[in-house]
Formats: sequence, structure tokens, C-alpha cells
Amino acid sequence: MPEAEALARKFEALAGVLDERTRRLVAAAEASAIGFGGVTTVARASGLSRGTVIRGMAELKTAPKPARMQRIRRQGAGRKRTIDQDATLRSDLEALVEPVTRGDPESPLRWTCKSVRQLAAELRRRGHQTSHRMVAELLHEMDYSLQANRKTLEGSSHPDRDVQFHHINDKIREFQADRQPVISVDTKKKELVGNFKNNGQELRPKGDPEKVRVHDFVIPELGRAAPYGVYDVTRNAGWVSVGVDHDTAAFAAQSIRRWWQSMGAEAYPKARRLLITADSGGSNGARVRLWKLELQRLADETGLEISICHLPPGTSKWNKIEHRLFSFISQNWRGKPLVSHEVIVNLIAATTTKSGLRVRAEVDPGKYPKGVKVSDQEAACIRIERDKFHGEWNYTILPRPG
Repeated sequence: MPEAEALARKFEALAGVLDERTRRLVAAAEASAIGFGGVTTVARASGLSRGTVIRGMAELKTAPKPARMQRIRRQGAGRKRTIDQDATLRSDLEALVEPVTRGDPESPLRWTCKSVRQLAAELRRRGHQTSHRMVAELLHEMDYSLQANRKTLEGSSHPDRDVQFHHINDKIREFQADRQPVISVDTKKKELVGNFKNNGQELRPKGDPEKVRVHDFVIPELGRAAPYGVYDVTRNAGWVSVGVDHDTAAFAAQSIRRWWQSMGAEAYPKARRLLITADSGGSNGARVRLWKLELQRLADETGLEISICHLPPGTSKWNKIEHRLFSFISQNWRGKPLVSHEVIVNLIAATTTKSGLRVRAEVDPGKYPKGVKVSDQEAACIRIERDKFHGEWNYTILPRPG
């Protein structure tokens, strides 16, 4: 019979890998599957006695089911996970989802990718073999929770918010493709200088915490420190001017000037243009006349065409400098009292990351009085070209002739 011959070949093939009990159970399972006459057929094909096959059938009915299958394959056997075969999948995903944590400084796309399907599609465009389910699993492993975006915690949402992010993204890529500098700027939170409590903890002998003042009153001779940062998006490098006076537009522009003189000009010797991304408010706000006037003076001095793209109102936490520079400075000096400007500068300059962040810092002893007014005549002399799309957010300051 063809069926008996097929069974005989099957048992012959399994003879070298089955022990006595498993051979009996396999035979019993085959006999049960055949039904009437199965015991005799299997006994002839396997060479076992009919009694052995019948005993095996009884064992199958009464044998307890194991709570957990015993591992048979060696550790590490089986098909490898996609993440184990693709070394850059996790890092590329981090670069896409990073709004406030970490990521590739050359990837402004993070501002527009919101769902796991969008992320998976972008990863596939970059050559990765993945799916939205794999993306969701990786995000869970990286301690991200999959939540819908709710634009309620950063103030009101402008209707062109996302379009502006796309515009900034396009500008950054344009300047980077042309090897022109791109910087993100902002003022870090002002800090009291002196032996005041600084949030966080640091290693010290047990029972010997750093002793600091009970009350946070300004020490007149030390005052406050106003760190203004310039973050080079392409080179992952930072510059911080630690101001001792007011945080004004003149101070902001001077910080950019000092970055250019100390780092920018050397890094970009053939630069013709400079792109600045900044918040819409503060000393570098979109409506601040003095900011534009000071940038005009900087453009005249350097010969650079200075383009500015402001983040939409209520989106300051999306500024690259916040999560690519300031967050790491805060981590580096956590638990350490900022007892002097020298200590602040040294702590900032010692900030590094695994991605290769480099930071330089200096004290700016200059005086920047508040309340400086820019007349209509001075404003009219600013050589400004506004973009067609939201010219109040996107504009270029051109050097004036002579």
C-alpha cells in the first residue's frame, strides 16, 4: 500500500533522532490519525508491535500537558530580529522621533514625523526593512509611549505651525547642501551665581552633602549669569557666552559675533551666507527691532547674508539648541553649586556627549543696557528682504554697500 510505504520511509528517516518513548508516541499519533486499521498499518511500517502502538496511544491520552515547552534549539538559534541584523535602524529611528531628547543634528525631519506608519515609511525610504509594528516595538523598548500629539502645553497653535517647520527644514537642507553654516540660538535659563542649591545629585562621601545657602537671594557682587548659546547644527558644536549684564538683542548679536570670530569663520572659510534658527520671542524675537539692527551691523562687518527663520510662537522647546546643547549642560552641572562665573564657564566647556558634542564658553563682561530704542530712521536703514512665506518669521539681512 502506498500509505504504508510512505510511513515506512518516515520512520526510517526518524530512526536516528527518536528515542524509544518518542518513537512509540509518534507511532501512536500516526495510528490515531489513520483511524480504523491504523494500529496494524503503523506497526508494520515502523517495526513496532501492535501492543507497543496501543500503549503509546494510551500514553497520549493520559500524558500531562507541560506548562512551558522545553527549549530544544540552542541559545540564539532561529531567525534573527531585524534590529539585530540592521545596525543603524535604532539610531535612525531615534533621529526621526527626537524632539527633545537626542538625534542626528542634520535631520530636521523629526519635526514632521508623528505616527509609527510615517516613521516606518521614512525608514524604508532610507533603506531599512521594517514595518510599523517593528517601529512601535522599538519605541516601546526605548521608553517612548505611543501617544497622540496634543498641542496644548506650548501655548496656542498657529495654523501654519507645521508648514513653518517644513520651511525651516527645507532651509536647513539648502544651506547644508551648499556647505553654509546653520546655527540655532537661544538664551539658557538665567542662574544665580554663588553657593546656591543646584538641582540634581553628585557623588560625595556618605553623610557629607555640599552645604549651600538656605535662601536664594541674589549676591550683589556676583549677580546672575545669562548663558546665551550658539549651536552649530551641522558640526554638532556649541558656543556659550556667559553674560553678566542684561539679556538684550545686543547681547544676543554679540554672542553670535563672538562665535563667528572664535569658531565659525575657521570652520566655514568660504561661507557667504549664515542661517539662524531662533525662537519668536525673547532677546532674539521676531518683532525686536534692535535684534535686526544688530544683525545688520554683524552682516556689514562679516559680509555674510544672514537669513533668520523663527520658530512659530509657542514652540520654543522644539529649538534644536534646547535638546542638543542646553539639556546636556544642565546634566553636566547638576548638583554642583555655581559659585563663580569661572566655575560656570568650566562646567559648560566640559560638556560632552557620545555623539561628539564639543562646547566652548567664555564670560562676556560687556554692558547691555535695557530699553534701547531703535528709531524709524535706523530701522529704515536695515537692508532686509522678507520671504514670501511669513516674512515676519523668515527674512534675510543683507550687507550694506560700503
